[in-house]
Amino acid sequence: MSEQLKIEDVELMDRIRSGDDIALKLIYKKYWNQLFSSAYNVLHDQQVCEDIIQEIFINLWNKRELIEIKVSLKSYLFASTRYEVYRQVRFSSVREDLFENIIERMESPSEYGNIEHRELLSQINSIVDKLSSKCRVVYKLSREEQLSHKEIASQLDISTKTVENHLNKALRQLRISLGLF
Repeated sequence: MSEQLKIEDVELMDRIRSGDDIALKLIYKKYWNQLFSSAYNVLHDQQVCEDIIQEIFINLWNKRELIEIKVSLKSYLFASTRYEVYRQVRFSSVREDLFENIIERMESPSEYGNIEHRELLSQINSIVDKLSSKCRVVYKLSREEQLSHKEIASQLDISTKTVENHLNKALRQLRISLGLF
């Protein structure tokens, strides 16, 4: 992302924080298609994807005074979209074909550029490195090694409930640190 675009986004966020709804409309126009495509690439449901993106912009407006974006605005919006897509998949009854190649589709940086992708990954890795050692190990086994809760519990000689608690703690810390509430 060019330095000029980052500056534009920072200025737009400053305007949003001061209640300028035109700035929100500019950000909406700038990123809506990319965010929608990213969500649609996974969910293949136009209405659900439109709702997700709409909700992200509503939250951006409603929480404008509280949001602290520590990465680029673009990275923040894509992380928010990804989180909502994960949430949608987790809490809905979805078709099995949705899960075909889901890891590749969710991790594909092509939708938002390699620089933003690396920036976001760097931020996530920095946050993960600050977790307690056990929490960090559980998170990495889950996300990097793609082990199930049961496999992690067996490997670390802990209960599956403890694995769930560590993952919830890690994900909560990631959401807070990335400004995803």
